[in-house]
Amino acid sequence: MEKIKSEIVLKEYENVTSELIKLISSLREEQLNIKPANQGWTIAQIGQHLNLSYEVSAILEGNVEEVNRDPCQKLPEIQRLFLNFDIKMDSPKEILPPEGFIKKESLLNSLKSKIEWCIDFSKQMDVSKLCLDFEIPEYGPFTRLEWIGFNTVHTQRHIHQIKQIKKSLGI
Repeated sequence: MEKIKSEIVLKEYENVTSELIKLISSLREEQLNIKPANQGWTIAQIGQHLNLSYEVSAILEGNVEEVNRDPCQKLPEIQRLFLNFDIKMDSPKEILPPEGFIKKESLLNSLKSKIEWCIDFSKQMDVSKLCLDFEIPEYGPFTRLEWIGFNTVHTQRHIHQIKQIKKSLGI
């Protein structure tokens, strides 16, 4: 059962990150860098924010231990929060995107590289292990699988945001 759950989480990560890459790839560099009317982030800034948030390699490769719970236990709560598009969230300063023009090619190359690394890593390592080197304050430590699931729902949230921006800009 645990193996089936992890396969579902990992497949969802692949599907969602593939959708992100297709969305960003489908736009011209200028479109990616248009500031929306609400003065929020550009699509390129959202991409860069996700790119920064995908810097989990040190956590996934860091200190781990066996866990005495379902390695997906925290995912339903994370999903409920991040997929509630009615609430606004503030980004931690560590993953705030820079102001200014962001080059499409370098953004896509970096995103693809980090996504591919995570997919390859997840196939080689025990994803049920608990990561000890970093935790999100409200949640405590995540398993490797929960980190991957967290990145999935975080990406889903921003895909929704990108689609809203595209709609508002008429692109």
